[in-house]
Amino acid sequence: MNEAVPILRVTNVETAYYGRLTVLRGVSLRVAAGQVVALLGSNGAGKTTLLRTIMGLIPDQPEKGSVEFTGRRINGWDPENVARLGIGYVPEGRGIFPELTVDENLALGAYTRSDDIRPDLERVTTLFPVLRARRRQLAGTMSGGEQQMLAIARALLMRPRLLMMDEPSLGLAPRLVSEIFATIRQINADGTAILLVEQNARMALSVAHFGYVLESGRLVLEGPSEELAGNANVQELYLGITQEQPAKGYRRYKTRRRWA
Repeated sequence: MNEAVPILRVTNVETAYYGRLTVLRGVSLRVAAGQVVALLGSNGAGKTTLLRTIMGLIPDQPEKGSVEFTGRRINGWDPENVARLGIGYVPEGRGIFPELTVDENLALGAYTRSDDIRPDLERVTTLFPVLRARRRQLAGTMSGGEQQMLAIARALLMRPRLLMMDEPSLGLAPRLVSEIFATIRQINADGTAILLVEQNARMALSVAHFGYVLESGRLVLEGPSEELAGNANVQELYLGITQEQPAKGYRRYKTRRRWA
């Protein structure tokens, strides 16, 4: 279990779409200040739904359980107030505005602020020098990797204490994937906690301090990233390492399952 003092605490959360289709079933996790926490799982496991629940993007959810950030319960908050509290979100698919310029997209990232954003603009364009060179370019004409950099930079302009990232390497060439993960390390080194959803489990665990595995809306495994990387089931299902012996079965608990 992640014993560090949490900045984000999700407790026994259940989320359903349209009040009928239950996607998350009793999910609990923590992210401590200064940590990178990886959330692994196959497509459809509920990873994106969890991020959207935390961000307040699914109306009237969660149905059960609680989401707390910096000790405040944020169930039912709208996304703008969640953002103002200090949670940034980089959605799957980037979510940039293609018809706006790079500068205009970045300005939208700072819409909750009334102070001088120039120091933070300098910071993000130092992290991503290509954005400095493309300031007046329409975002929709940029490459996929450049758009991902823009999406991350836009979220950083909110000065988040926690940055949630959904599949930041999706669709990127291997060289760009390495660049994105180097940037994730730097963002974390600068003091921002990160909750990372990522199909590239090897890369995710290489930058994470702690990790969780979600399966069919339930957490089935959690632990320090080094332990997860060495787990036979994780290796076979997510890292592409075939085991000589069949993986052991599940050890069942009342509220969750952990791989033995």
